Amino acid sequence: MSSSTGVPAEKRRNALPGLPMVVLGIVIGLVGGLIIVSRGFEPDEVPVVIGALVIIEVFIVRGIFVLAPNEARILLLFGTYKGTVAGQGMHWVNPFMTRMATNLRANSFESNKLKVNDFDGNPIEIAAIIVYRIVDTAKAAFAVDDSRHYMQVQSESGLRSLASHYPYDSEDHDKPSLRGSIDIVAEKLKHELQQRVAMAGLQIVEARISFLAYAPEIAHAMLQRQQASAIIAARQKIVEGAVGMVESALDLLAKKHVVHLDEERKAQMVSNLLVVLCGERGTQAVVNTGTLYG
Repeated sequence: MSSSTGVPAEKRRNALPGLPMVVLGIVIGLVGGLIIVSRGFEPDEVPVVIGALVIIEVFIVRGIFVLAPNEARILLLFGTYKGTVAGQGMHWVNPFMTRMATNLRANSFESNKLKVNDFDGNPIEIAAIIVYRIVDTAKAAFAVDDSRHYMQVQSESGLRSLASHYPYDSEDHDKPSLRGSIDIVAEKLKHELQQRVAMAGLQIVEARISFLAYAPEIAHAMLQRQQASAIIAARQKIVEGAVGMVESALDLLAKKHVVHLDEERKAQMVSNLLVVLCGERGTQAVVNTGTLYG
């Protein structure tokens, strides 16, 4: 059975145990030697018998191979896919079959730094670490020429697509961004890459951004913008706190009947307190030696 692209569907095949075949080869060799010695073949017959034994031994030995954990062999018989053998240990198959080694372990690499535009059109530099593994040996071997190179090319394409869907940073905390929504962006990147490499029989185990920065030509301007935003946010917090303190002070003075202030004096007091609480520099006290209204 093959897919619409002409790539055969993967099928796992159980090979014969290799160790019994090794023992069988040794036994055949010993028995053959004993027969030659015991029966006393004519000199012209010995090469024929030895040749037959050698052919049998070669047939047995050629079919033996060993697999380590997370390794597999793709079996081809005269160019036709016959299955995939996986599982550690010694195995034996038809020696006329071609065996292609396949690594089922997880592989990882870091993509090159790409210069792309984010959702807002700002040029940024971005790179990612990709962890993947082969889950369909037939697709990995026959659908693409080189699965690792294919993965690297698709990772760059996926990164470019990802960057165009998110801004580098967002003042709205509810809106995802490349810098502020690490988990969301990583999951999106993983999903994006999985769709691109599924035809090659690959599975994305993990995908995360490893490098993210504004492009050099706008990095200084963006740093000033971030600093200005931070100053504005800090000032906003200071003003909110100062207003609360002034409100508490007026309420406390009114409750304790310390002094009675009309609306004009309240406004002046609020102005003075806000200057004191919100000013960057220390204020200088002025002692009023006259009356409250003088």
